[in-house]
Amino acid sequence: MNSSQINHIESGLTGVSEERLRRLAANYACTDEELISALVAMATSRAKGWWEEYRGALPTPFLDLAELEHHATFLQEIQFLYIPGPLQTEGYARSIFSDRIPELPGSELELRVQHRMQRKTILEGPDPAPYEAVIHEAALRIRIGNRAASQAQLAALLDTSEADHITLRVIPFDLDGFGGSWTAMMLAGGAVPRLDTVVRDGPHGTVFIDSEAQLGVFRTLIRRVEAASLDPERSRELIYKLAKEL
Repeated sequence: MNSSQINHIESGLTGVSEERLRRLAANYACTDEELISALVAMATSRAKGWWEEYRGALPTPFLDLAELEHHATFLQEIQFLYIPGPLQTEGYARSIFSDRIPELPGSELELRVQHRMQRKTILEGPDPAPYEAVIHEAALRIRIGNRAASQAQLAALLDTSEADHITLRVIPFDLDGFGGSWTAMMLAGGAVPRLDTVVRDGPHGTVFIDSEAQLGVFRTLIRRVEAASLDPERSRELIYKLAKEL
């Protein structure tokens, strides 16, 4: 296999058969059968997800993120300034995309809002993956859009947090001794731990991180932030209080 073929496989332009994938694993001296089997299952899946309808219309990272979330065995997210994407209401998402610089054309704005709303499918269905979000109080207080939009967003968080597979925690302003990581991120669980992926939004776009060394750092950061946050019940009480204050 030449470098051009490998580049096409890595970029998703062409598929890879089970036989070729196992040959590649042997070539790279990979003997982790659990990992190889998980990769084979991913490579031989022919099902196309809802995100494919946006191919060519939205930037590729939007599609990659939706596909990653769809296949994740669990999702853990930390946000300090915004409500996590899958938990956003339509009004909240529209306000975020409307404030973008440079301004988005109307047609693309609508596509982005529609795409964000469809990401909610990971929280629905007969057997959704566990989802945990840790949100700083700052994100709950910042008014994205008008007062009505903020009230609707907090109400939606309270409703969503009642689901058994969803855990919502809040980091309050008055927490003593919390330096925090101040690193917004999402950890998507793979079929095996070595296929876990961290997603971060940076000034130059979305970054997908899957190196074992970096994953270890982010897993530690997540544990520290979770330990510093309020438990789910106290988190709901704080969100309810903030909603009443609006």
